[in-house]
Amino acid sequence: MTQEPNKTIKVIVFQLENEEYAIPVHQVGSIERIMPITRVPGTAEFVEGVINLRGVVTPIIDLRKRFSIKNYEMDESTRIIITIIDEMDVGLIVDSANDVLDIEEEAIEPPPQVIGAVEEEYVSGVAKLDKRLLILLNLSQVLSSREVRELYDIEV
Repeated sequence: MTQEPNKTIKVIVFQLENEEYAIPVHQVGSIERIMPITRVPGTAEFVEGVINLRGVVTPIIDLRKRFSIKNYEMDESTRIIITIIDEMDVGLIVDSANDVLDIEEEAIEPPPQVIGAVEEEYVSGVAKLDKRLLILLNLSQVLSSREVRELYDIEV
C-alpha cells in the first residue's frame, strides 16, 4: 500500500507586532517597500490611501489598524504585500515580510476562539511549526467583497 504524500500549501509569512501571520502565495502579487501613499478623504480609518504601482492605482490597507493593533512608526523593514482579493489588487501594510514556507495541511489546526487582537473571523487556521505559531489569514474575511469594491470606487 502506498502512502499518499502530505499535501502542503505555500505561504508568505509576515509580522505584525510580535505575531507571525501567513497568507497563501497564490493570493500574493508582489511584496513592495513602503512608498508614498496618497491619502483619500472619507475612507475607513484602516485605509491608508492609494499608490500608483507600475501604472495601477492600488488601495492600501494598514493591517495594524484593521486588526486594532497599536500603531508604530514605519521603518526599513515595513512592507506592502500586494494581494489579490476578489480579482482586485489590494496592498496590505505589514511590519515585515519574513519568508516563504511550505506548510503541511495536517499541521494546520482550526482557529481558536480568541487570537490576541485579531478577530476569529479573519483567521482560517493556525499552523504549529517547531517553535513558531503562524496565524493563517482568510483574506476574503479581512476585506469583504463589498469593502474591496468600495475601495475601487474611491475617487482619486
